Amino acid sequence: MTPSNAANTRLDHVGVNVRDLPAQTAWYKDAFGLKTVFEFHLEGPRLRGVVLEHPHGWRIELLARPGSEPGLRAPDPLTAALTEGYGHFAVTTPELDPVYEALVAHGAGEAMKPGPSPEPGVRMAWVTDPEGNLIELIEKNSV
Repeated sequence: MTPSNAANTRLDHVGVNVRDLPAQTAWYKDAFGLKTVFEFHLEGPRLRGVVLEHPHGWRIELLARPGSEPGLRAPDPLTAALTEGYGHFAVTTPELDPVYEALVAHGAGEAMKPGPSPEPGVRMAWVTDPEGNLIELIEKNSV
């Protein structure tokens, strides 16, 4: 792929490995208003998955495999940054505070309350899903 070809790429989805696929699927669908695109099961590795999509087009793939073990479960983004690799995914919202409060009321863990982001004109907050995976919430305003 040449750099000019790379300009035509876009992010398709984020994958999250989970322990309890039915429970996590229900939580993400309810918490973010996602719809199931498709489900799959790979017999050989006994891997199950579901792809969920938001009305704005972003997608998340939840994957579960028997015998999996918890990996990084950092309580906040600063602790997560002490290890290398993927640590979270982020979504934007026009109103950070009510989304943060609604997710916490829906069972999300509070990792970092709403506050300023290092990026000018941006506010952020962090929550965890019921299995402890970090999710960043971003509110972008005009600078």
